[in-house]
Amino acid sequence: MTGGKDGAVLDTDLLIDDPETRVIVCCGSGGVGKTTTAAALALRAAERGRQTVVLTIDPARRLAQALGLRELGNYPKQVQVEGFEPKGELWAMMLDMRRTFDDMVRAHAGPERAEQLLANPFYQTISTSFSGTQEYMAMEKLGQLAATGDWDLIIVDTPPSRSALDFLDAPTRLSSALDGRMIRLLTAPAKAGGWGLRKVVSAGFSMFAKAVSTILGGQLLADASAFMQAFDTMFGGFRERARKTAELLRSAGTAFLVVAAPEPDALREASYFVERLSDESMPLSGLVANRTHPVLARLPATDALAAADALERGEQSAPLATAVLRLHADRVALAEREKRLLARFTKAHPEVSVVRVPALPSDVHDLGGLREIGERLSGS
Repeated sequence: MTGGKDGAVLDTDLLIDDPETRVIVCCGSGGVGKTTTAAALALRAAERGRQTVVLTIDPARRLAQALGLRELGNYPKQVQVEGFEPKGELWAMMLDMRRTFDDMVRAHAGPERAEQLLANPFYQTISTSFSGTQEYMAMEKLGQLAATGDWDLIIVDTPPSRSALDFLDAPTRLSSALDGRMIRLLTAPAKAGGWGLRKVVSAGFSMFAKAVSTILGGQLLADASAFMQAFDTMFGGFRERARKTAELLRSAGTAFLVVAAPEPDALREASYFVERLSDESMPLSGLVANRTHPVLARLPATDALAAADALERGEQSAPLATAVLRLHADRVALAEREKRLLARFTKAHPEVSVVRVPALPSDVHDLGGLREIGERLSGS
């Protein structure tokens, strides 16, 4: 799916009602309401008849609290909706990076090999701290959810980082890192005929191993070598999953939504996301301009300020009316500023459809709040 004509309005109901839409990926910089948007879309999709699961990568517990759940885990949990009857079902989960990596190992290795890998100290380190692991595991979990066929719509809340599109590179980056020269050298001791560094016949590797041992420690080097020897047998399955995940992200059934606040920094990041998605040939559906401040009355700011000044100069004081008028003037100024910023974004990206979502008076903390966000997303 792509954006519409210049200035087109994004129809999120049309998107979630389309049975061909199987995956929606919400991306954007941190602090723009991405997690709330993903949850609100999922709730609205379930209300309108889709079997929906929302996967959040955000370790904060806001989503669980808003959904009325004590906590979210690494496997989908059904959300019991009270107050209204959805036509479909809503499920939710939060990525557990380590458990997802463990599940992947078990899926690709035999029982004995899997236990060797899971118990290896080097594996225990990289499964939680290797560069790109979180992003890769997010996409691994997406692939797992899609493979079950249990849901007809999966909504993904991407990692809360400034480079929130790193997950697009994660399968290739993690795969390349684990297949790189240094990692391949770590497998050399075993391939040379034994575990000990003494048995390595290559003088070049001996020098390399000595240097790495000095930096990492001999035990860690041995653990790394043992890990890569065990990992080598399942590497084909690992790479194949990465390839399938990349294909899923580029398929016609996937839709990317960029979420941004009407602020300069957030919209600059949104522009980066739009351009990056275009470069990667990802199916962008539009921009969600979150927490906007539309004007509630047509009174111009200058007239409001003039009326407030007149009241202050009058014989009878009207402090409440004066405060309301000045507040309205501030709101008009804010709305005009947001309008200019969004116009600048639209001019730079005329092909991107946009939906403006007015801010709520307070933070979302329950299903009622999420439902209202869903209605505002749809323009209701």
